[in-house]
Amino acid sequence: MLALFTGTHINKVDKKGRVSVPAPFRATLSGQGFAGAVVFPSFTADSLEGCGASFLEELAAGMDATAAVFSEEEDDLATLVFAQARQLAFDPEGRIILPAEFMDHAGITDTAAFVGKGRKFQIWHPDRLKVHTAELMKKARDKRPTVSLARTRVPGGDA
Repeated sequence: MLALFTGTHINKVDKKGRVSVPAPFRATLSGQGFAGAVVFPSFTADSLEGCGASFLEELAAGMDATAAVFSEEEDDLATLVFAQARQLAFDPEGRIILPAEFMDHAGITDTAAFVGKGRKFQIWHPDRLKVHTAELMKKARDKRPTVSLARTRVPGGDA
C-alpha cells in the first residue's frame, strides 16, 4: 500500500534553516532509498515542493513518456524541477536544512507549514498558506470540482 502525505504541520525553523520534518512525513519517506526528502522551489506557488526519491523517478518517467526529448517544454520542466531539486538528508533528530534561497522563495523565516498533498507535500510560510487556502476554498465553492475514485479490484470480490 502506498503511504500518502496528509495533514498540515507547523514547525519552528532555527537560524541555521533547520526544521523538523513531521513524523508522519518521515514515515512516508522511509524506505525510498534516501534518508531524507527531495525539495525544490514550486513554479506554481510561493512554496516549496517536497517528495520522496520514488516520486521524482516517476515524474522523470512521466516526462520521458509525454514530452519530446530536447523539446522546449521538456527542457523547461527539467530545469524548473530537476536542476533545482536538492536531496535534503535527515539529521539524527529528523530535521532537514532548508537552503537560504529556498526559504527566500517561500518567504519562510521562523516557522514552516508542511502540507500533505497525497504523493507529495509542500512547505509554506504559515501566513501565505492561510491566504492560499482561503483562495482555494473560494474557488472550490464557486466551481464545485469533482474527482472520480479509482476502483481497485479486491481478490475474491466483485469488480
